[in-house]
Amino acid sequence: MREELRRLSDLWSVAPPGATAWLLELCGDGVTGFMPPAMPDSAWVLNAMYEREHAPGIALDIGGTAPGGGLGRAENPGPGWRRLRWAELARRTGNPVVPEGLLPCYRCLTFPPTEGSRLPDIALPTEGSLDRETWNRLIGILTECSPAGPDTPCMAYYSPLLLGVADFDNLLVRSGRLGDAEVLYDHPGVDLSPSNLWAEDRSWILCTDYDLWATKVAGHPDLVDALLNDTEIEALRLPWAP
Repeated sequence: MREELRRLSDLWSVAPPGATAWLLELCGDGVTGFMPPAMPDSAWVLNAMYEREHAPGIALDIGGTAPGGGLGRAENPGPGWRRLRWAELARRTGNPVVPEGLLPCYRCLTFPPTEGSRLPDIALPTEGSLDRETWNRLIGILTECSPAGPDTPCMAYYSPLLLGVADFDNLLVRSGRLGDAEVLYDHPGVDLSPSNLWAEDRSWILCTDYDLWATKVAGHPDLVDALLNDTEIEALRLPWAP
């Protein structure tokens, strides 16, 4: 862990105090993450879930032990699992991907009924953190849509809830290059991806709220269109949460 922290510190130095002042003014309290408005546009990137390939369509027992889901980082469970998109599950049940008025969370997904006692066959999305594959692809899209590319100066904020501390006066913000953002996912002592990541020029910002199953990305329309049209990321607009 010490070596990982040294590498992180070499690439992402601790930012000076006051780095989140503009977010406090724009978004208010950032205890679970600073949730930005559209700037001028926004989209929600949904955390990935996976389904066992041998038994498609079998619903998850929420009390089960399928990989994924729960609070913390996660990644593709590996062989025998396939990506299950929120839209595909919604088509099976006849429900909206995200019901009107809700944000992407545990209250959104419904499953067909099961018969008898079955092992979990769907790995739920992570809560409070992007999964590794979605994080890496999102960083790639942000890099493609930023004029300075990987050299874009960025700031990353970690909520005190992620750090297991109660110090809300001295917030942890790190400063570095967008091209080095993948290492933020494995911050030693933190089990979730950053609460916020933003370009230093404030042209875009993402927020992964501690209680949600998705990340809001606010920025220019070209960035939002890239997210909505990407074949790897699953993203959508929520008119009631722009």
